[in-house]
Amino acid sequence: MKVSEIIGFDLGHGETAVAKAPAQSIESPQMLEINHRKNQITALGWHPDLGYLVGEQALIQAGVTQLTIAFKQKPDDDLNSREIIRRFLETYYRLLKESKQIEGGINSHFYVGCPSGWSLEDRDKYQHLLESTGIPLLSVVPESRAAFMQAKEVGKFGYDQLKSSVLIVDIGSSTTDFTLVKSFHEIPLDFGSNALGASLIDRAIFARTLANHEQKVLLEKVFAEYPHHRSRCELACRKAKEDYFSNEQIYNDSQSFARGFESINEQIFFIPKVNQQIITEILNQPLPELGNKSWQESYRQAINEAKEKLEKLGVTPKVLLMTGGASRMSFTRQICEEIFPEPDTQVRPDPEPERCIALGLARVGRWELRASAFKAEVDKLYDSHQLKEAIARNIPSLIELITQPLSEALIENAVKPGLKNWKNGQIRTLAELESWMKSQAEQWLKSDRGRQLIDNKCVTWFNSSIQPEIAERTDPICRQFQIPRSSLRLESGIDPTLVNPDLPIGDAILADAVAFTINLVIGSGTIGSIIALLLTGHLVVPIALVYGAALVGGGVGLNREKIEDAIKEKLDIPGWIRFVALGDKTIDSICNTMKPELESSLREKMTQEPQAFDELIEKIGHQVKKALHTKAEEVTILIQ
Repeated sequence: MKVSEIIGFDLGHGETAVAKAPAQSIESPQMLEINHRKNQITALGWHPDLGYLVGEQALIQAGVTQLTIAFKQKPDDDLNSREIIRRFLETYYRLLKESKQIEGGINSHFYVGCPSGWSLEDRDKYQHLLESTGIPLLSVVPESRAAFMQAKEVGKFGYDQLKSSVLIVDIGSSTTDFTLVKSFHEIPLDFGSNALGASLIDRAIFARTLANHEQKVLLEKVFAEYPHHRSRCELACRKAKEDYFSNEQIYNDSQSFARGFESINEQIFFIPKVNQQIITEILNQPLPELGNKSWQESYRQAINEAKEKLEKLGVTPKVLLMTGGASRMSFTRQICEEIFPEPDTQVRPDPEPERCIALGLARVGRWELRASAFKAEVDKLYDSHQLKEAIARNIPSLIELITQPLSEALIENAVKPGLKNWKNGQIRTLAELESWMKSQAEQWLKSDRGRQLIDNKCVTWFNSSIQPEIAERTDPICRQFQIPRSSLRLESGIDPTLVNPDLPIGDAILADAVAFTINLVIGSGTIGSIIALLLTGHLVVPIALVYGAALVGGGVGLNREKIEDAIKEKLDIPGWIRFVALGDKTIDSICNTMKPELESSLREKMTQEPQAFDELIEKIGHQVKKALHTKAEEVTILIQ
């Protein structure tokens, strides 16, 4: 059976969220619920009768004897932490199936996020751990990719912005990750040890509340003996922090507080509280986890480091996308706007950071399935030989386009200068003239001017004859995947100026056609035939009529063949004969008469080389395939 649904699973250090997208449609993903909530605290509890519980239920269910929160981390050899993650996902998977929100099994492909700073080895270890839950189809992808895809799908980026550079700042509970997306490729920005997570603020609130608590000593004993009480109190600190940053204007007054609440028993309560004054002190106090720098100072330093790294890469991001639940803290956005000012960079916080990654993961999974099918359709088109057949059918039109301007250019740049040089005595015999013309023609064909002429005609041929045939076959593929029909067209890649930064493969198509034409004209003896044709009838006979008596006197019978040989090989004809035989008008007349004959000769010579054209068809076909692959890679981001 085919995969019918994509499950985006955002297992965060602080919160977890899950979304589902139908695999075969472009409907927006939908958030799934556990315990009637779309977002859950990342918590795992053990109840002697109920077994493993997750999220809010693990926190509020009476009788829970073990509780663990905020346990997402880079895979290591700690068996306990590995078991906690495995049990958490396993329980989530079971609850989603039992509630009929997912089909499960091979019908459901799970896409689980990880920090973009994790190495490929870390991702592989994490995936291996998650697969031990028994979920048959599971992939681990960077959370930054999910954030990017979600922003793209909801229309936060224009195509030009998508194609340029986007800096993603993911402020999570345990880390803050920076990822540059440039021309659709992800480049994690590694700042070494990354401990800049928003949970450090929760712990600072916890430490402050505990230090000021009237029953501090008793609480310390309780936390040491019953760790799950400490976990609940840390969550109360987190809720106080989130309440403050959701309603900052309310808590500017020194008598107003955002509060959390946790009851240890009927007599002991843990009530963290923050307002503007308290949160400012906490954000600016030194933290040992950050090398005794404050959270706000460390965050500012990280944003500055990101800018410095980008400057070394020569990149100014068009968009700075902020995601992660902690991006709701207003000062994080203000620092980004200060360091990456408009209009060069637009800072865009995600409006739903707590759901962004889950929705984006579901979109990434569906996009990967459809992108793979899209590329398969492009491959199928090429493998069907339709493209090569189209090229073969249009070879005669290429010959027609080339022969006339090429004939005129050869006469203007090789024949006419040679005749004038011979007339002026710079070339001795007509045999030497033939050799000079051949050499001059070859040099001109290989020159920039010669190549440019052929380039331009090949451009015209490709865009007028080949591109429409390609479009006729690629437009249905674009319609099938609901992307603009122009997405697979190569017009932008075939530019007469040969300046094409976006799709240089077009130049390769041109290069093959140009090189083929030059080699065919030079290598087939066409140039030699041209010269022979010129000297026979158009030049030798007029000279013979003027100089015939001299030839007879020299013992040469007036046999045409002998006259031609003698004039070409033996005679250094006097200057006055040359002037009489080849006045300027005569040269122009000879050249004008020669143009249609030379054009016909070129056409005939090129048409008589079917094997050579088979090679050209193969080469151009290969380059078209590469161009389509390049375009396919470029436009897959447009697939919904």
